[in-house]
Amino acid sequence: MTTSFIDSAREAIGIQREAIDALINRIDDTFIKACEVIMSCSGRVVVTGMGKSGHIGKKIAATLASTGTPSFFVHPGEASHGDLGMITRQDVVLAISNSGKTSEVLTILPLLKRMGAPLISMTGDPESVLAREAVVNLDVSVPREACPLNLAPTSSTTATLVMGDALAVALLAARGFSAEDFAFSHPGGSLGRRLLLRVSDIMHTGDRIPRVSADTLLSGALLEISRKGLGMTTVVDDHDALVGVFTDGDLRRTLDRNLDVHVTPIHDVMTVKGRSIYDDQLAAEALKLMDEVKINALPVLSRDGRLVGAINMHDLLRAGVI
Repeated sequence: MTTSFIDSAREAIGIQREAIDALINRIDDTFIKACEVIMSCSGRVVVTGMGKSGHIGKKIAATLASTGTPSFFVHPGEASHGDLGMITRQDVVLAISNSGKTSEVLTILPLLKRMGAPLISMTGDPESVLAREAVVNLDVSVPREACPLNLAPTSSTTATLVMGDALAVALLAARGFSAEDFAFSHPGGSLGRRLLLRVSDIMHTGDRIPRVSADTLLSGALLEISRKGLGMTTVVDDHDALVGVFTDGDLRRTLDRNLDVHVTPIHDVMTVKGRSIYDDQLAAEALKLMDEVKINALPVLSRDGRLVGAINMHDLLRAGVI
């Protein structure tokens, strides 16, 4: 029984791989025309499809929308009962049907034609009604389904999904869509946080910044480190310019020298200047700097050199940058 599970699964994967491989030769002038139709669209790409094609259509619409091509999904059955009002003549309709004969999709074709919205189809039958009515048809036909009964949509839905991804990626590249553009569509995701979150968004400010003057005794600096809980204190002059940093690592080195914390001024044991970061830099840059030099906290400076904040590894962790 175990062997049959494995054999069936491997056969299904093999069939679907063949379906994907067959798409390579279909990336031709027809595909280019589909891209050009979408690129010239001043509205959105409205994706529609029934059943499993609808599920694939929702994913394609989501991928298009997140990669620079405004898009949404409309259920063809609901379109016949009012949702057709979501579509305008400025939009492009991408209709998906393996047979090219899905009744719910065909029902709205005359209305789409009358509206003047260009129609792109993805079908498994280039001679079907839907394919013939479209300005361009993307052929996603497959020799057989991965289902042993050759009935359940498997390799056909995989081929459609891959063609949709190919379309989205081609459009992304043509638009010059950048990683930062992607982040603006994903502000809640880890990539969005890495590319959009600034140090100023999460740094400690005001009285929460560990800060002492250069003539503060080491004992006073240790109290400041303990109070502020960032594992370090900054050392500043009368104008809030950073003159040094004292960290847990500096403390260990100081104790090795057997210095009296009650008489030793901080300027004798601090790291002069030390590492810092600007408040307008990305939080991800702070993480990279901490990782490179093996430290857990950084003073934050304004561009005119004033101390304006402090940040540590826990702040980055809480913000989801790590």
